[in-house]
Amino acid sequence: MGEDDVDMSVADNPEAELDEMKRRLKEMEDEAAALREMQAKVELEMDSAQDPAQANKEEVDSRSVFLGNVDYACTPEEVQQHFQSCGTVNRVTIRSDKYGQPKGYAYVEFLEPEAVQEALCLNESELHGRQLKVTAKRTNVPGMKQYRPCRSHPLVGARYMVPYMPPFYAPYGYGKAPRGRASMRYSPYY
Repeated sequence: MGEDDVDMSVADNPEAELDEMKRRLKEMEDEAAALREMQAKVELEMDSAQDPAQANKEEVDSRSVFLGNVDYACTPEEVQQHFQSCGTVNRVTIRSDKYGQPKGYAYVEFLEPEAVQEALCLNESELHGRQLKVTAKRTNVPGMKQYRPCRSHPLVGARYMVPYMPPFYAPYGYGKAPRGRASMRYSPYY
């Protein structure tokens, strides 16, 4: 007795066939509900594993400002003194390249989030004779790289274009050279 025998008996009775279909539908719905529950558990575990570090980073970034156009000779202590009036400065980070030379921008982290609003008022203030650009620090989202086109000018791509040169046709055919005068010696392959 295989499935064929059961299907034949069910096919003879329409009510039994309907009951069988309802039973299969119930099984599939239960299985789908179990899969949804497992998916929700996995997503919750993934969120909880990444969430503390990301939440801490977002909290720190909400208390920080970005400084642009920072003088290369500027020290963290001078930046701290410049922003001391806004609130308590927790940390000053001046970014530098792999050779240790400053890149010209910095980050200032405050203890209180309210200090960020007061620091934004110092936008375009002078430090070492340069106007600082002060903006609220943004939080980087992993995997979300911003697309920036390489072309900053519409004619930048034109330098790679080769000017048109008409094709060169050799007068004697490709790979052939003028023969000149035939030699007086006998050659059977001539």
